Amino acid sequence: MGNPVVWFEIHGQDPSRLHDFYRKVFGWAVDADNPMSYGFVQTGSEKGIQGAIATGQGTRGVVIFLEADDVQATLDRAVAAGAEVVVPLGGIPGVVQLAQFRDPEGNWIGLTKDLRDPDSNWMELVRAAGDEEA
Repeated sequence: MGNPVVWFEIHGQDPSRLHDFYRKVFGWAVDADNPMSYGFVQTGSEKGIQGAIATGQGTRGVVIFLEADDVQATLDRAVAAGAEVVVPLGGIPGVVQLAQFRDPEGNWIGLTKDLRDPDSNWMELVRAAGDEEA
């Protein structure tokens, strides 16, 4: 399967400011209608990947997410090769499995596995998970 880049996150201290910036500059649609203010981005293009704008838990920068068949096994290989775990295995049940690490040069990399049922309303699962955290 390989490990394609499937998602991006732009992190900042003020996500609503970033939402407005990327709307104005690139015409992106940003849906942050959830308790976490996680701004799901639709770039308006069939090319490339979609992503999000988020708080990044106090960090700034861009994280790319690579698809993995087994997120934990891939994270373990990264650690064995010199990575530092930033976010341990977790995610949103029924939606996505996630983990994040810093590579040996400090780049922040995400791992992801899509768990969505194509027949379910996965945005409702995201909103419900945010309500549980709030």
